Amino acid sequence: MRLPRSFFSLGVLMLCAVCSLAVLPAVVKAQSTSRPLTGVLSGIDVLRLNNFDVLRGKRVGLVTNQTGIARDGQSTIDVLFGAPGVKLRALFGPEHGLRGTATAGAHVKNGRDARTGLPIYSLYGSTRRPSSAMLRGLDAVVFDMQDIGSRSYTYISTLGEVMKACAKSKVLCVVLDRPNPIGGNRIEGNIPRKLSFVCPFPIPYCHGLTIGELAKMINGKGWAGGRVQLRVVPMLGYKRNLTWRETGLPWIATSPNIPYAETPPFYAATGIVGELSALSIGIGTNTQFMVAGAPGLDARRLESELKKRRLPGLDFRAVQWVPRRGAYAGKTCSGVQIVVKDALRAPLSRVNFELMDAVRKIAPHIKFFARGSQMFDLVCGTPGIRQLFQSGKSASQIWAAWNSGTTGFAQQRKAYLLY
Repeated sequence: MRLPRSFFSLGVLMLCAVCSLAVLPAVVKAQSTSRPLTGVLSGIDVLRLNNFDVLRGKRVGLVTNQTGIARDGQSTIDVLFGAPGVKLRALFGPEHGLRGTATAGAHVKNGRDARTGLPIYSLYGSTRRPSSAMLRGLDAVVFDMQDIGSRSYTYISTLGEVMKACAKSKVLCVVLDRPNPIGGNRIEGNIPRKLSFVCPFPIPYCHGLTIGELAKMINGKGWAGGRVQLRVVPMLGYKRNLTWRETGLPWIATSPNIPYAETPPFYAATGIVGELSALSIGIGTNTQFMVAGAPGLDARRLESELKKRRLPGLDFRAVQWVPRRGAYAGKTCSGVQIVVKDALRAPLSRVNFELMDAVRKIAPHIKFFARGSQMFDLVCGTPGIRQLFQSGKSASQIWAAWNSGTTGFAQQRKAYLLY
């Protein structure tokens, strides 16, 4: 069923229940085909349409997880393992592992794939970058994972580390493109001063790039530490303003807390404030990132305060929930449900700062940084955002500072856009 732009219906249904409680060319162009195409074909589908021409005769490693699937539901692992002329030799898994079941931040061990017998090298365990030994004997490394469009989600960090390893070992890097689920026109956030695994590149928090476009930018800007032999296999039928439902592609949970196609916009809206323990954002419920509050908070007052701010494309509703994990596990939390009425207009990442500002106004006893600020600062890429809040600046002032680098970035990224 197509999701109307005016509403995230699945999120609302769930929340109602809660309420009741360049060496080579950078782009490989898809060949024309007489087959009728509807919706979007991701990079793996286009690669298959082109008879795997980029990989024929090559010994290949594959960086992927459960989100690496073709439109017909077949995994990229199986597609490449059975591809004529392609010699799949190794698998690499990111944070959450090859099957996406490990919890956030949990180290993942190496292993062996039961179906293919291939070795699985973890890129979220003893190392986060493929070693020279892991790449020995490979001609190409393929990257196929679904990102969610926010800078702090670590799959783009893994992309960067893979590109660095490929540059060092002079191995071809092939990126199979996939949509940005929060939109290809959304640019929100600062250009960070401090880089880390949760803030890997000098790009805004919501960068509006597909994974293939980001790979091109990493290469073009030299962020991989050297020139990478890069091929990007673009999508067919993708447009920058498409919502996920409009792509027609199946959604596979990208990690345990991103189970639905509707979740990525909410991750952008509350993931930053969620790095602090002052508020529950629904982790440990079926409404991850869709709610924000704390025990004893006056939900009606918070709802009223946020409504008064008239944020475009957004609304807020008083709710209660009981998280199973986090600082308030087992306790009834009161707060708001975030309702995205117009996904294309809503300033998603602004919600983080409006929540903090509104809670500070109605419940000054809640101290956002009482238990530290390290992860908040790392995700923001600077201590400056925290310092603005601590100095009493309003959400509007923080939002203005947060977006100070967007105009320049919008110009820089034009050279790397594919759609």
